[in-house]
Amino acid sequence: MNSAPALAPPDHPIRRWTQRAMAACLAVMALAVFVNVVLRYGFGAGIAASEELSRLLFVWMVFIGATAAYPAGEHMAFTSLVGLFQKRPAVLLAFTVLIRLLVVLACALIGWGAWQQVVVGLGSHSVVLGYSTALLPLPALLSMAAIGVMALIELVRLQPLDLGHNAEVE
Repeated sequence: MNSAPALAPPDHPIRRWTQRAMAACLAVMALAVFVNVVLRYGFGAGIAASEELSRLLFVWMVFIGATAAYPAGEHMAFTSLVGLFQKRPAVLLAFTVLIRLLVVLACALIGWGAWQQVVVGLGSHSVVLGYSTALLPLPALLSMAAIGVMALIELVRLQPLDLGHNAEVE
């Protein structure tokens, strides 16, 4: 197995972009909820769009974060099991290929389900804001496509699994 570089090192522009996008989603959500709470309890009326906007931004933030976490190796990793085979490169390679194939399969299945929801959502709109409800499953589709492509690249490169996780990360 060759030691190919990580797909997105910590200083990569894509990582910075995803962190900024997640921060923007969180800031808008916090502001919308805070203003809505103040208006409801202080003045007896709130902003109806606040809940819908927060829900939409939360879904996008979660999937942006999931996508950004994959190349950084920040998803849950059961390295204690695979780590037992560090001294047996052939077995470790087989597990690496199996894990990456399972990641691609999971991405394909979740992506297919998300695509079906996007198609269903194209014909309807949210109640308050009026956006297409296809915007709710769209980040799942995009995230699964991105993670699936990254896993395929790692599979083709035969990039070794990152077994350097600490127990606190696992």
